[in-house]
Amino acid sequence: MIATSTLEISSKAYRQNIRYIRSEIGPKPIISAVVKGNAYGHGISQMVEIAEKAGIRHFSTFSSDEAWEVWNKSKKGSEIMILGMLHLEELEEIIRKGISFYVFDFERLEKAISISKQIGIPAKLHIEIETGFHRTGFDWSQRTKLADLLLKNSAGISIEGLCTHYAGAESVSNFVRVNNQIARYHEFKDFFHEKGITFKLYHTACSAAALIFPETIMDLVRIGIAGYGFWPTKETFFAKLNSLPKGNKNPLKRLITWKSSIMSLKAVKTGEFVGYGNSYMALENIRLAIVPVGYGHGYSRLLSNQGMVLIKGQYCQVVGTVTMNTIAVNVSKVRDLKIGDEVILIGKQGGKEITVASFSESTQQVNYEMLTRLPKDIPRKIIP
Repeated sequence: MIATSTLEISSKAYRQNIRYIRSEIGPKPIISAVVKGNAYGHGISQMVEIAEKAGIRHFSTFSSDEAWEVWNKSKKGSEIMILGMLHLEELEEIIRKGISFYVFDFERLEKAISISKQIGIPAKLHIEIETGFHRTGFDWSQRTKLADLLLKNSAGISIEGLCTHYAGAESVSNFVRVNNQIARYHEFKDFFHEKGITFKLYHTACSAAALIFPETIMDLVRIGIAGYGFWPTKETFFAKLNSLPKGNKNPLKRLITWKSSIMSLKAVKTGEFVGYGNSYMALENIRLAIVPVGYGHGYSRLLSNQGMVLIKGQYCQVVGTVTMNTIAVNVSKVRDLKIGDEVILIGKQGGKEITVASFSESTQQVNYEMLTRLPKDIPRKIIP
């Protein structure tokens, strides 16, 4: 079976990103590779293989189904941590497999304690506290009940971590809010210490926090978007600009290249419309290449008459409306084209590049959103 497009994932680029992140956080903290959202569109299976070969031994997922994907792919017995969703009925199997997970409400905590007692295997718990993000986490008002439960059942559970998540560490507009969160985290930490409760790992930093707020770098950092070669925001990049290695304008390297090919070629005369409706009319005789990728493959409909691709090292504009399965691109200035010629949707060709950011700027999506919308059924190929 030959697919209409493929994604190439670069191992070399990932190794470079990990080297840079390590230079920023120091030698001691554990790097947990966040592979939620199908590894930000890169593919969980592919990224576990690439990351383990790069020395990573800890992975974070949002949900239990992602955790099982990591479990099935891991060859190195890596640690797995579930940050979000799991079903209580699967807790026993998760505990038996030694997969750790966030606990942010009493129902999950009490169920985990009960199962641990029944099967004689300590649940590996990361206690998430609410510091100001207001999504999940134990509130400050719940701290005494929480501490009592942990102390009472300490013999039957493994208190792995004390964690929280910051509300927009990638944006200067959230500076005060993030600093307030940092302060509240330490209030929780001090409270637990006074109660005689210590944690194996203290962790709060995502990619942006690790890069911009060094005080958030503790025993473990949860590295998502930066591991895939993207700055969380332009602000994050500008904040680090003066400290970047000399001669290296951007130490983070993109892993992903999205390739397709020309399906057909067609001539369009002046005054004729291209595709559905009348969004594009040829103002002169043009030549089109039809590419078998559309919004059904994650190529946003908002890129109609805006998107660009690379063919034979030249930028070619998408014309007409992006359809479910195809785009039409103006190739009037490209010579010697034939069916089957390579089309770069994201990536480099002939010294030029189509970036994920270019999609974001055209469609109002953030990098995260565009990447995670890439369907799982697009084949992903690891390249050295």
